[in-house]
Amino acid sequence: MGSPGAAKAFGRLLRFYRERAKVSQERLGRETGYSKSQVAMIERGKRRPRGNFAELADELLCAQGALLEVAQEVTASGVPAWFEDYLEEESTAAGIHSYENHLIPGLLQTEAYARAVFACASPPYEDDELEAMVAARLARHRLFHRKPAPLIRFVLEMVALRRPIGGRKVLRENLLHILDIGRLRNVEIQVMPEDRHTHAGLSGPFVLLETAKRQSQLVYVEGLSGRYFLSEQPELGDAFARYGTLRAQALNPEDSATLIEQVATEL
Repeated sequence: MGSPGAAKAFGRLLRFYRERAKVSQERLGRETGYSKSQVAMIERGKRRPRGNFAELADELLCAQGALLEVAQEVTASGVPAWFEDYLEEESTAAGIHSYENHLIPGLLQTEAYARAVFACASPPYEDDELEAMVAARLARHRLFHRKPAPLIRFVLEMVALRRPIGGRKVLRENLLHILDIGRLRNVEIQVMPEDRHTHAGLSGPFVLLETAKRQSQLVYVEGLSGRYFLSEQPELGDAFARYGTLRAQALNPEDSATLIEQVATEL
């Protein structure tokens, strides 16, 4: 596996040499068999260079082997460059508190469900990218059994538990998996009922992290236009207060487990 941040480093270096050579993203894409948008994604570290892209770009931009050298560190790690910062925090967090409103969150996904989620991507991933991303997602599940054990909480919307991504069989298997995870002493899973008249999570999904030894707190927000951390007041305090309200509005863990089991039985 390549070194952390390799995709970002390659992207920054590519942009430096491209702009120095006064070559547009469109022309670079044309010369390498990529679209302008794909070149832009590589420069942002969101896609890795494949095939002979690095070789062709290095020659066209007169990088004298610099791009080839960095490209050796970029592999199909299954972790998008923009997600590396979050995973670094998650891996050592003392507390993880997640709210999800449209699909089962990654930490609770089975292999089949995760593969179905990644298969929904548009534009689609290459086969090797998809398999690497599934493997990376499953590797995160070690977190549940880490020593010392982190406190992990989820608030899930009912729609996420009913949407049959991958098919009814895949969803049923994942719901049963959620029940198993919910039996761990360090995990609490709550379901937000569909008949709520008030709802504290209308602004969308987010993850709260309490860092190692609970010395600081972070909020991670991911959306179509970007991903970012919140670490300053008052936004930080507001997010934790919002999560507390969500937990109060949701069913308790015991009733949630009963409801999840009922949904699985109906599939």
